[in-house]
Amino acid sequence: MIDPALVALILSPWSLAVLGLLVGSFLNVVIHRLPLMLERQWWGDVVAQLRDRDSFARTFAAEAPAGLDQAAGALERTLATLAPLSLIRPGSRCPSCKHRIRWHENVPLLSWLRLRGRCANCGARISPRYPIVELATGLLFAAVAWRFGAQPVTLLYCAFAAALVALTAIDWDTTVLPDAITLPLLWAGLVGAALGWLPTVDLRASIWGAVAGYLSLWSVYWLFKLTTGKEGMGFGDFKLLAGLGAWLGWQAILPIVLMASVIGAVVGLLMKMSGSLREGRFVPFGPFLAGGGLVVLLVGLPTVLGWIGWA
Repeated sequence: MIDPALVALILSPWSLAVLGLLVGSFLNVVIHRLPLMLERQWWGDVVAQLRDRDSFARTFAAEAPAGLDQAAGALERTLATLAPLSLIRPGSRCPSCKHRIRWHENVPLLSWLRLRGRCANCGARISPRYPIVELATGLLFAAVAWRFGAQPVTLLYCAFAAALVALTAIDWDTTVLPDAITLPLLWAGLVGAALGWLPTVDLRASIWGAVAGYLSLWSVYWLFKLTTGKEGMGFGDFKLLAGLGAWLGWQAILPIVLMASVIGAVVGLLMKMSGSLREGRFVPFGPFLAGGGLVVLLVGLPTVLGWIGWA
């Protein structure tokens, strides 16, 4: 039998804060590489599509021109010149001088502070986003431990928080919420509820949370598109909110959407006034949905419902 004192130590806020720093370091890799890996995959799909003569004939009611095969071949050869890329390999390198990052230069938070935010080899600036992600993940893990105590579910909620950190940064950078994270997040919530591992939500609330999360934004998307002819959000937002509903229950959907909408609108106005809005003049919605989900997780659904008079 595991010593309860050892469990309490391992799952204490301090211990999980250290774990969060380490996980945050890995999340920096995910945030940087996963979009690149997806883009390579999409270009590979383009090659396959260019070579699909039957698809061309069905779509355009004409025979595919020979130039498509030539373009597909050139693109395939270009893709073949790229070095292999995964979340594990190659090892981290400085983007400026290609210096391989040694272990003592990659200690979460501390290395960035020791190096004063500069590459040890060429002195190029290292973005402060790296230690920010590490620190944010560490603080979230500590907050989860403080909220739920020394019990196994704490680790589940730490994984939930880590996924939301990665999705927030990726969506902010690329306006993409990868299925590789949103779908496992959704299924993990449903399975956790089915097995009785989530103390704040049962299976029924989890299923209806997933349904309500997806259909609510899906309905807004189509209403906006039919009214304006424009797309107001991406399908990844539907999947993310469905995942939040699976973990937090259907009652959390409205508070999350309200918080995300209000805070997103304020941030959008501030960015507009400062002239920092990206091309297209929009702000990704995913980071604010994730933030709303974290508030519900850490503060508790009854408290959040009380804020809007639903308690």
